Amino acid sequence: MAVLVAPTKSNLIKAKASLDLSKKGFELLDKKRNVLIKEMMNLVDKAKEIQSHIYEVIEAAYAGLQTVNITMGIKNVESIAHGMPKDEEFEILLKSVMGVDIPTIRYEKQEVLPTYGFHNTNPAMDEAAYKFREVKYMMYELAEIDNSIFKLAKEIQKTQKRTNALQHIQIPKYKEQVKYIQEVLEEKEREDFFRLKRIKGRSN
Repeated sequence: MAVLVAPTKSNLIKAKASLDLSKKGFELLDKKRNVLIKEMMNLVDKAKEIQSHIYEVIEAAYAGLQTVNITMGIKNVESIAHGMPKDEEFEILLKSVMGVDIPTIRYEKQEVLPTYGFHNTNPAMDEAAYKFREVKYMMYELAEIDNSIFKLAKEIQKTQKRTNALQHIQIPKYKEQVKYIQEVLEEKEREDFFRLKRIKGRSN
């Protein structure tokens, strides 16, 4: 590795300081990366758990809807569905994990309040509406987790690049500089010592 630096004491101090800073930076980034990986893996496990459960709930919801379609007629169900208000009672907030802004969806689970009359519906309609509301809340949670995993993965990738640069480029470079300057200065000190010794020998 070429060391393009003048072998002076001031440059030795600078190289040692840069080496120390690079090592500390690597340690901090390595810790950050490990924390982010742990956080992401926890979210991946949580996402898998929700996904496995959400399919069951969706299947039950559509089974209920099929029952409603059969007992009430598809046109009647569509008419009722169009009359239902679109409620989006949630807000997106941000929380910080090791400097990474992670989205969180804040919402309150509302009780199912039918917006249709009971004279032309049946209990199957209520059950299907309840199941689909349950699916909605699970989708909120899954969307939050998926988005968080994506952001964490991007940050882990970026942190990995920076740790690699420090570990394989910066730290070796400053180590080489320190070694080179120390060797040159030590050699210079030896030469000065022998020169002084010769001078003293001549004067005696």
